[in-house]
Amino acid sequence: MNALLRILAWLLAIALVALPVVAVLNGWVGAERWPLTKLRVHGEFKRVPGEELQKALLPYARAGFFAVRLQDAQQAVEQLPWVASAQVRKQWPDVLEVSVVEHRPFARWGEDRLLSEQGQLFAVPRGLEHAPLPQLDGPDGKTAEVVELYNDSRALFAPAGVDVRRLAMDARGSWSLALDNGTEVVVGRNDARSRLARFVRVLPQLTRAQVPIVRADLRYTNGFTLSWGTPPPATKQTQDRT
Repeated sequence: MNALLRILAWLLAIALVALPVVAVLNGWVGAERWPLTKLRVHGEFKRVPGEELQKALLPYARAGFFAVRLQDAQQAVEQLPWVASAQVRKQWPDVLEVSVVEHRPFARWGEDRLLSEQGQLFAVPRGLEHAPLPQLDGPDGKTAEVVELYNDSRALFAPAGVDVRRLAMDARGSWSLALDNGTEVVVGRNDARSRLARFVRVLPQLTRAQVPIVRADLRYTNGFTLSWGTPPPATKQTQDRT
């Protein structure tokens, strides 16, 4: 019986020590005594409003220094538009620090997303619906391949004075692109870069006729087919008579 009483006494003593600690760590008490009153923000960013950061972090800062859930606070910040990644820390006695890395848009992806320079997909933020960005598309797991061929295509067409406006890979891995002169180019699935290079080599001769190429189909082993548009109207020449 005495042994049981001693065990109960020890358990009670441990509980009396542990419960205040648990209460503080869970924010039940102590939030007023150890409040987080300062927000310190790090990072070079232009599009994430400071008031939005404060609004996202305020529910967690209210718990106080010891009870703030840093991982939950970090996830709340990373849900904000334009935030690529965030890290939330605390510094004694009353500072909540957040480091933010912004998305830097590289291109449009599909109908309603953007692709960042870091290769991440994110929703189009308000105000960027009509920004002049190249249009890319493809399976979400193929962003690196799409960007690689886009960069290669631009380098190939640049000497001809033509730029790539849109490039897409469909679900079967077939490529197509649109040039800024209005030409639609169907590339196919295999040897996309070599087919584009072959087409670019003869493009200067094809454009000498001054008849616009509406569509080029490169899905052939040794050549391609072209669809021509309507030639521009001839300019009227006048002679001055003296």
